[in-house]
Amino acid sequence: MSRFPYRQYQRHLMLAMTVYVGCMLLVWPMARTVDTLPLKLLLTLAPVVPMLYVIGLMARRIRDSDELEQRTHLVALGVATVIVGVLSLVGGFLASAQVVQLDGSILIWVFPLMMFCYGATRWWVARRYGATLSCNDESGVPTYLRFLLMAIVLAAIAVGCWRSLDDAGRGLLC
Repeated sequence: MSRFPYRQYQRHLMLAMTVYVGCMLLVWPMARTVDTLPLKLLLTLAPVVPMLYVIGLMARRIRDSDELEQRTHLVALGVATVIVGVLSLVGGFLASAQVVQLDGSILIWVFPLMMFCYGATRWWVARRYGATLSCNDESGVPTYLRFLLMAIVLAAIAVGCWRSLDDAGRGLLC
């Protein structure tokens, strides 16, 4: 079984996330203006394709990692699933009893919440085992510089798209 090099993983991930951001900013907002159902479905589900590719990349990366890294992923995925499951259950009961008003648009936040919980838990578990977040980080670029570069790129995208978006698009961008 060949290893999936970290740099190759990062390149594929950055490309997929660029396509995703492009879909969210340019394609997905057009779904509200289209009348035909097939085109509306295509435009609405366009951002799902790059996310499915990212999930596949993550699965391949985990499959090719060592046992310690696989264990941290497994624990993090279990904790994230429990947190999101419990919050969904509580939200479902509260909405059914009409204590809070929830509509279907809240479902778009389930996956990002799960990924946030997964990332935070994986960081905590890796730290507890004395490992880094990526056991075989070959890039040599400090983490704070990566986050700074990502923040600069996202800020440039936000500034470039701000005027062309309506209030809903600006809220999604924020």
